[in-house]
Amino acid sequence: SDFCSLMHLVKLDLSKNRLQQLPLDFGRLVNLQHLDLLNNRLVTLPVSFAQLKNLKWLDLKDNPLDPVLAKVAGDCLDEKQCKQAAVKVLQHMKAIQSEQERQQQRKLQAEREMEKKREAEQRAKEAQERELRKREKAEEKERRRREYDAQKAAKQEMEKKTKKENVQTRKPASSSRPPQPPRHKRSWSRSVLRVLFFVLLCVLCTLAACKLTELQHQPLCVSVNTLYEDVLAALQNHKTLQNLLQQNSQQ
Repeated sequence: SDFCSLMHLVKLDLSKNRLQQLPLDFGRLVNLQHLDLLNNRLVTLPVSFAQLKNLKWLDLKDNPLDPVLAKVAGDCLDEKQCKQAAVKVLQHMKAIQSEQERQQQRKLQAEREMEKKREAEQRAKEAQERELRKREKAEEKERRRREYDAQKAAKQEMEKKTKKENVQTRKPASSSRPPQPPRHKRSWSRSVLRVLFFVLLCVLCTLAACKLTELQHQPLCVSVNTLYEDVLAALQNHKTLQNLLQQNSQQ
């Protein structure tokens, strides 16, 4: 393939060399006009052959060519046929090149679509995983809330039960005691009793002072002593009347 770098070549004779194939970069010989490939072992031509746009003469006789290529190339028995062979083979190779390019484009398009499909699947998978994590997080949150509610309810039930037991334990002791009067009534009664006791004490002190001391001749003490004697007389008369009534009732 070293001669492929000789881009200035115009005529090239490779006949009777038992060539089985031409170099893949054979199309670099863009200035080639005359090509003789008689009596070789060629089956096909490289796709780059389509780039030989200046080719005017071609001989492919006595090669085990592909049937389609052999039919396009013809016999090349004279100058005219060889020129026609060059034109037809170039057209054929350009068609093959175009088809290969279309196939390559379709392949690239299919690869791009496959890549897009993989990306879409990856995005869908990631979205599904995010949704799954979100759902798991919500379920975990709901589970913790239910556990908290259950613990709270159990605690309230325990407190209610304990309170009920305390009330039942305290109830017999409270029921055994006599009912107590209201505190404010007890306070009022004590206050009245204290006032009466104080008044009685004052009366006794006054009576004792008026009976036992030199104050008994004072006008106040005279009145007190007189009142005291009247009360005693009334009490004695009342006692006498009770005795009489008792005797009468017995008779």
